[in-house]
Amino acid sequence: MKIDYIKKIKANISIYASKKTSNILDGEYKSIYKGRSLDFDDLREYVIGDDIKYIDWKSSARSGKTLIRRYIAEKKHNILFVLDTGKKMLGDTKKIEPKKELAIMTMGTLAYLVNHHGDMIGSMYSTYKGLQYYPLKTGIQNIQKMIYHYESDIDKDTGRNLNDILIHISQYMKRKMIIFIITDIAGIENIQEDVLKKLTIQNDVMVMNISDADITGNRGYDMDNESYIPEIILKDMKLHNIEEKIKNQLYEAAFKKFKKYKISMVTIDEEKEIVNKIIELLERHKNANIR
Repeated sequence: MKIDYIKKIKANISIYASKKTSNILDGEYKSIYKGRSLDFDDLREYVIGDDIKYIDWKSSARSGKTLIRRYIAEKKHNILFVLDTGKKMLGDTKKIEPKKELAIMTMGTLAYLVNHHGDMIGSMYSTYKGLQYYPLKTGIQNIQKMIYHYESDIDKDTGRNLNDILIHISQYMKRKMIIFIITDIAGIENIQEDVLKKLTIQNDVMVMNISDADITGNRGYDMDNESYIPEIILKDMKLHNIEEKIKNQLYEAAFKKFKKYKISMVTIDEEKEIVNKIIELLERHKNANIR
């Protein structure tokens, strides 16, 4: 029986989305693409976190409330999800949630949230069958199709790594896009700087990192050897400290690499934080706050 991801996504948004979340998605999302051209749309009440430069002081004085101007972009966005696949996506996150489910829900939630802007949404990933591309289209049915295909293919052995997919995009997809890369730290390590340089010439790129479970501390399963990690390793504090140090080094290297090309990144550990992490990512990108 297939999971109704759209229903699940709607439920998560209703639980975890705040008023600020909705306002940011309505107003700020439209202005994240570089070289944007905006038209005035309407006014809404100011909430903490809004950019004060958009306050309409005359209208605020007349109404007695602090009102902020909202704008709409003249052109719709082209949204492309570049998705990681393969055996490594079958592990757990730091909060012991399935990486596979978190990757699917992250892509689906973001696609659902931007869909009402009328944007064109597509996806691309690799399996043993080759490069799978779902063209840029609009509508919920398009999102459902992408979700269900990704769900069925995410655990398939990949024919190409993430870097190869990004090379293909930079060579053959000439339209301007907002590219959301959903991967893990191993996928991030594979992305080469020369590819990022080419990709960001005309595209906005953002990264959503699905965290990996710790080897130490909790019950762990070794995906490569297909066996549970021995208790003596799980409880080894010296090994735990080494693991944390290595992970921190990997994250620092990722931030340093992405900062050169103004690419923002967030890390997601659990399903309940997906919506707020999406907002954090968009805000970072809009304000050029890479960290």
